[in-house]
Amino acid sequence: MNPETTGRIKTAWERNGRAIELRPAVGQKTAITTSRLIDGLHVEAEEGRWKLSCDASEKSGGTAAGPDPGFVVRAALANCFAMGYVTWAAHLGVPIEGVEVEIHADFDARGQHGADGIPPGYSEIRYHVRIQSNAPEGDVRRVVDHADRASMVGDVFRRAHTLVRHLTVAKPGA
Repeated sequence: MNPETTGRIKTAWERNGRAIELRPAVGQKTAITTSRLIDGLHVEAEEGRWKLSCDASEKSGGTAAGPDPGFVVRAALANCFAMGYVTWAAHLGVPIEGVEVEIHADFDARGQHGADGIPPGYSEIRYHVRIQSNAPEGDVRRVVDHADRASMVGDVFRRAHTLVRHLTVAKPGA
């Protein structure tokens, strides 16, 4: 990675870290993402200026107008790890030339169809990290260890969270 990019990442990370250290409330946020039905199983999520379209494959009753939510979740995990490695490497001064994260997620689709005793989600997730760097292996491992511990999306998978549902039933057109 070029030094200008590394410097920009390091400066942003350190500036943000100082800001939340001085004023912890600055770091306490609520992200609001809204997903709306487009047609059939095709949905579109929106948060701020970003939109993400998802659908199911034709064999699952969709039109494949976008990736399925499982892909998006796995991609979010891989992307969060990869971005974390680059950020922590910049912060710790460890040169990195390339990062690749491969996610292997095991699941039993019977759980999504209501089969008794079979969870609808993943039974195990493994990730394989490949980092290209001329730095000593110990320095790279330190970067990866810090980044893995600080990964927000990784934390979603590692730790149980409270999931609270609020339901509103409205008449069409209302």
